[in-house]
Amino acid sequence: MPRRLQVREMTEKEHETIQETARSRTAAVRTVERARIIRASSEGQSVAEIASGLQLKAAKVRKWIHRFNERGLAGLVDEPRAGRPATYTSEEVSEVVAAALSDPQSLGLPFASWTLDRLEAYLNEVKGISIKRSRVNELLLREGLRWRQQESWFGERVDPDFAAKRG
Repeated sequence: MPRRLQVREMTEKEHETIQETARSRTAAVRTVERARIIRASSEGQSVAEIASGLQLKAAKVRKWIHRFNERGLAGLVDEPRAGRPATYTSEEVSEVVAAALSDPQSLGLPFASWTLDRLEAYLNEVKGISIKRSRVNELLLREGLRWRQQESWFGERVDPDFAAKRG
């Protein structure tokens, strides 16, 4: 008769973490589901009972019990998945952010503030980073920087004769 699949003996820390995660209302759904599988197995439930109780397939229950038995709590974390590699390296992203935070006049440019179009042109021509305007905006937003439209009335007046005309 084949041996019944059960979770290995857990340490006190593992047991506390599994109990806490299984009851969590803020953790990721996958993580909570996996913790519930491990908790149910540690309470003596069979794979079939766990699968029917949590409305999962038995193969999935077996997978997570095996992974927990082999790797402990680290086995319940998602493994990195294959996907498209990053388009821009972290160095290029930091160049984009640094350029956006710099003063254009200190870089020898003839304007006082950046626009997305100017920033795109600077990065393409001077820094050699082939990047589009929309992607510059996405990278800045991801870094927590929000782009603002420049208001023409803010700061110095555009018209040097404004005071004379105003009277």
